[in-house]
Amino acid sequence: MYTPTQEQEMMIDAVKTFAEQKIAPNVMEWDESQHFPVDLFHEMGEMGLLGVLVPEEYGGAGLTYFDYVRIIDNISQVDPSIGLSVAAHNSLCTNHILMFGNEEQKKKYLPNLASGKVIGAWGLTEHNTGSDAGSMSTTAVKDGDEWVINGAKNFITHAISGDYAVVMARTGEKGARNNATAFVLEKGMEGFTSGKKENKLGMRASETAELIFDNVRVSDSQKLGEVGEGFKQALAVLDGGRISIAALSLGIAKGAYKAAKKYAQEREQFGRPISEFQAINFKLAEMATKIHASELMTLRAAELKMAGEKMTVEGAMAKYFASESCVEVSTDAVQIFGGYGYTKDFPAEKYYRDSKLCTIGEGTTEIQKLVIARNILD
Repeated sequence: MYTPTQEQEMMIDAVKTFAEQKIAPNVMEWDESQHFPVDLFHEMGEMGLLGVLVPEEYGGAGLTYFDYVRIIDNISQVDPSIGLSVAAHNSLCTNHILMFGNEEQKKKYLPNLASGKVIGAWGLTEHNTGSDAGSMSTTAVKDGDEWVINGAKNFITHAISGDYAVVMARTGEKGARNNATAFVLEKGMEGFTSGKKENKLGMRASETAELIFDNVRVSDSQKLGEVGEGFKQALAVLDGGRISIAALSLGIAKGAYKAAKKYAQEREQFGRPISEFQAINFKLAEMATKIHASELMTLRAAELKMAGEKMTVEGAMAKYFASESCVEVSTDAVQIFGGYGYTKDFPAEKYYRDSKLCTIGEGTTEIQKLVIARNILD
């Protein structure tokens, strides 16, 4: 059972205070305008929140996966959009370099990412290849000591504001095994631009847009690992990324539940709080149970990850259960608020809108079931 130390509790208290003071007052303004608060992320970098898992020798905080889960959880209770961006920066771009970069690459890229001086993006998904990543159209062709990259990625977090991007490009035939390679690209490289910013249902303060590559020339020194290892690397990165989305889902569910519980205890009908009616307190009981189970599954996956043990199934299960549960919990929260839950004057509708992405991003619910089924039947 996870028991946080006094130092870990102090760190989480600092995260809560930061979220209450710097994020909470701006939630709806950022949501309405789809504003990605870059300056806020620089501040979070100074707090160590953008290099949570990066060892201190590379400028990171060197914290544990338990700490990471709690950080994402507590930020997401206040604004899931910010929680999503913190998760994407840490677990995708930064973690990919940490896991598969050589020593020179780690020293070059990780200190800036961990400190928040730069923001990271990660490019796998394309317009016509979501889960079918083996058929990606983005290509990298060797030309002397360089690679020439052409194509585009979509639904990429921080595609516009990101300074570094880890990108998977096809270096073999479509559908072939080991046909992708990962590269680190930097903003300002000729031909490397961003495209359409998506106008989204939820998570609107977390920037999502296209990455476009038009004859982008990349040095061989910016290749991560060996040629053909990109997709294997991506799957390994996503194993840990699923813990991030489970933690994000957990935070959304907790935020929706707390808001609904408070409202139910204050809102009176027929002379008493609606929390006293069985229809409402049964909903709250179900919500609390789903949150408890989601947290236990998420922490178990984090425990295995920290121990260096295989956690593909546990991570997929945590992501699957927690993401579906947060949709159910946020739906029930809207129902408890009644008509007010359908307005932007109360927080329930935003948790409701934000929750759905968790069942889609970093592998849909259906993909999680496929991963689980393949492993338990192998």
